[in-house]
Amino acid sequence: MAVRSLVWMGVRTAHLEETVAFYRDVMRLDVAREVSNAVWFRLENGTELHVYGLDDADHEFFGAGPVVGLEVDDFEATRARMVAAGIEFIGEPQQDGGSIWNHYRGPDGNVYEIMERG
Repeated sequence: MAVRSLVWMGVRTAHLEETVAFYRDVMRLDVAREVSNAVWFRLENGTELHVYGLDDADHEFFGAGPVVGLEVDDFEATRARMVAAGIEFIGEPQQDGGSIWNHYRGPDGNVYEIMERG
């Protein structure tokens, strides 16, 4: 099992418009996708930064801070080790475009994610 890099960061905010403007206009990140209450940005190395408004029900479980995703080389083996260590996963693994990920609550109480890119 190896953690390769940070692959994803998500934040849920009451200041959606201001946060999106900051990443788009000040930091000059490319908008990859925009829907009601959420905007996805893609960095040059492929890492994604997602900004969710408070009305985005799919991400209500996010805490007050950013949620960081760690890219792993073997999702199933990594998840199995984490479960054996008593880590609490939030929901079932999700898949899209060959990638698989699952959010979890770390020992510090914060929400994180593991992902294997497809």
